[in-house]
Amino acid sequence: MKPLRIPKSLHDIFGERQTVGAFAAVLLFGGLLTAALGLRFPELTNSLPVWRSALALVLIFDIFAGCIANFTASTSNFYAARKNNRLLFIAVHVHIVLVALLLNANIGYSIAVWSYTIAGAFIVNALAGQRTQLFVAALLLCAGIGGTSLLPDVQPYMLIVGILVMMKVLFSFAVDHYGKAIVNDGR
Repeated sequence: MKPLRIPKSLHDIFGERQTVGAFAAVLLFGGLLTAALGLRFPELTNSLPVWRSALALVLIFDIFAGCIANFTASTSNFYAARKNNRLLFIAVHVHIVLVALLLNANIGYSIAVWSYTIAGAFIVNALAGQRTQLFVAALLLCAGIGGTSLLPDVQPYMLIVGILVMMKVLFSFAVDHYGKAIVNDGR
């Protein structure tokens, strides 16, 4: 199957060329999981203005879809070739804090997840080209999931969003999954 050429305005999300299957999987995963979260936790948007609910759900969709998009070869390779873009992408990911503010959710939890995720992503990104990058990313992701799951008074929907923020930025995005940044050391 011939890959789709992605418009330049969407390169930061999908890379330059994406298969139809990967493109559909990203959108379906993001859409279905966002819908499932909203159906399972109707209190998520109860008593909120429509604009806040809609904006929060769009940001949640972006988090969920980004988890999968960042695992595609096209997106991973796009950022492996553009180190400054990767640093900027990591730095601007304040989604979970915005979601918490929009939903009147636990802001302390969202700041803790955001801080840990961004710090971990910068550490993992600094290991680009090293064989330990994937291991360190997995270690930090597992520690983050375990640690944040133990925090008190976290709404279940925010726990899900927080875990997937860590997956998206710390592991899915910060890791060069296809070895485009690995320096050939002759082995």
